[in-house]
Amino acid sequence: MTRIIGIDPGSQRTGIGIIDVDGTGKLAHVFHGALAVAGEASFPLRLKRIFDELCDIIAEHRPEECGIERVFMARNADSALKLGQARGAAICAVVSRGIAVHEYAATEVKQSVVGSGRGDKTQVQHMIGVLLGLKGPLQADAADALAIAVTHAHTRASLARVGIPRTAWRRR
Repeated sequence: MTRIIGIDPGSQRTGIGIIDVDGTGKLAHVFHGALAVAGEASFPLRLKRIFDELCDIIAEHRPEECGIERVFMARNADSALKLGQARGAAICAVVSRGIAVHEYAATEVKQSVVGSGRGDKTQVQHMIGVLLGLKGPLQADAADALAIAVTHAHTRASLARVGIPRTAWRRR
């Protein structure tokens, strides 16, 4: 059994999802939530809160592997910088606990969970609910984080079967 944490970084809300995956690929939900940090007095305090709360969640649930969403280029440079800083705080929290970080583009996550790299948030939320047997609506950031964890579980299983590095998967 391997425990995986998925992180959907954000400067206002950071999604967290934790799953277990067994040797046959069976997925089990462990935890999900969103760290709402927008209410902090300053942006550096938001980053500190992301770091501290992620460290607490990691200490409680003890994941062994991590998947995180890769930064995409936003229209607004300030937003992209803030997202990158929030992502950095999350990565530091994970790495400080000795866990390797695996990055996934949003299109890879949607392809893995929905079957199309152009799937929308409601499709991701629905499919994560189906894949993990969750009842009721899922908060979008938490669903995205669970989707990242599921993507990492699928990717690591494929790597084990195929035996070639992930970097070689893309056509050039």
